[in-house]
Amino acid sequence: MLTLKQIRENTDEVIRRLAVKHFDGTVIINKIIELDDNRKAIQLQLDSTQAEQNKIAKEIGKLFAEGKKEEANEAKVKTVELKETSKKLSEELKGVEEELRNLLLQIPNLPHKSVPEGVGAQDNVVIRTGGVEPELHEEALPHWDLASKYNLIDFELGVKITGSGFPVYRGKGARLQRSLINFFLDYNTNAGYEEVEPPHMVNEDSAYGTGQLPDKDGQMYHITADGFYMIPTAEVPVTNMYRDVILHEAMLPIKLTAYTPCFRREAGSYGKDVRGLNRLHQFDKVEIVQIQHPDKSYEALEEMVQHVEGLLQKLELPYRIVKLCGGDMSFTSALTYDFEVFSAAQHKWLEVSSVSNFESYQANRMMLRFKKEGDKKAQLAHTLNGSSLALPRIVAALLENNQTPEGIKIPKALQSYCGFDKISL
Repeated sequence: MLTLKQIRENTDEVIRRLAVKHFDGTVIINKIIELDDNRKAIQLQLDSTQAEQNKIAKEIGKLFAEGKKEEANEAKVKTVELKETSKKLSEELKGVEEELRNLLLQIPNLPHKSVPEGVGAQDNVVIRTGGVEPELHEEALPHWDLASKYNLIDFELGVKITGSGFPVYRGKGARLQRSLINFFLDYNTNAGYEEVEPPHMVNEDSAYGTGQLPDKDGQMYHITADGFYMIPTAEVPVTNMYRDVILHEAMLPIKLTAYTPCFRREAGSYGKDVRGLNRLHQFDKVEIVQIQHPDKSYEALEEMVQHVEGLLQKLELPYRIVKLCGGDMSFTSALTYDFEVFSAAQHKWLEVSSVSNFESYQANRMMLRFKKEGDKKAQLAHTLNGSSLALPRIVAALLENNQTPEGIKIPKALQSYCGFDKISL
C-alpha cells in the first residue's frame, strides 16, 4: 500500500507512474487527498474538544471546593455535551479512516523507474538467455502424452477425484516431483535461506497483507465457514510471519524458503494453452522470500535473479529472463523479472518463475518495520520474493526437452535425488 506521504508529496509523479501500469489514478488520488484533509480537520477538532473537556473536568472539583456549586454543575453539563461531541467526532473519524484505507488498498504499487512501458507480454524486454534448445526426434510428444505413455501423471483420474486442473502424479512422476522439491530446497538453504513450513491456509489479514486482497478476490479458494483462504503461493504465509513486527536493523536481511502446494482458481482459463501441466488449480512450488533494508533491496533482487538462473542452469534447461513491462506486472510489484523455459515439443516459452521487489508496498500493509540502533522511530522494510521454482512447467519442459526414442533422460543434478537417470518403458 502506498503511504499518504508518498501520495501527498509527489502527487503528479504518483499519477504518472501509475499510468505505466495502465491505472488511471487521478480521481482516486484526489479523493484520498480530500479524505486525508477531512481526517486531519476532524482529528484537530476532536483533540481540541477533548482538551477542553479535560480542562473543565479539572476545574469542577476546584469549583465545588470553593463553594461554587451552581458553576460546578454548569461545568458538569458542559462536559457531558463535550463527551457527546467527542463521541460523534470519533465515530466520524473512524468512518473517514476506514474509507481512506479502502481507497488506498485499491491502488497498485508504483512501478520502478526502469520498468518499460507496454500493454502485455509482447512488450516485455528479454534481458538474457541461456542453455541450448534441443532438437527432438520426429516422433516427439508433448508432455501430456509423455505422462500417459510412461504412466507418470493421470489427468483424467484427477478430474474424477476433484476436477480439471488437479492431476495425480504416479510412480516415477511422483518421485520426480519429490526430487525436484528436495533439490530446490537444498539449493536454497545452501545459499543461506532458512527453510520454513508454513500453513497452507491464511486468514483475511494475511491475504490483505501481501496484496492478494482485494485485488485477487475471486481468484483464491475461500473457506467461507472459517474465513480462511487457500494460499496461491508460499509468499503469503511466509511474508506474513513478520506482520506487525518491528525488527532490529541487525536482523536484516531475513532470507526464507518454503515448499507448499499452491491453489489458484484461475477463473476463465481454458483452451490449448492450459492443457496438461501448463495451468493448474493445485500445483507445487518452492518459494524464496527476503525482508530487506531499503538501501539494499535492488542489490538483493539481482542476487535472487542470479540464484534462480543458477537453478535453471543445473537443470540444463534453455531459458530466458524478461523484465516485465508496466501492463504485464502484478498489482503489488515495483519490478519483476520472469523466467521462461523453452518447451521443445510445444514450441513455446513457459513461465516458471517470477522474482519481484515490492519495495515498502507490502510492508506498509503489514506494518513490517525495522529500527536502527538508537533511533526512536521505526521505518518500513522492503520485501522481495521469487519462485525457486514452480514445478508444473519445469516438469513439462524436463519431460519434453529430454525425450529420446529410448526414454526420458534425467539431468545429472537430479539423478541422486531421483535414484534413476532415465524414465523408460
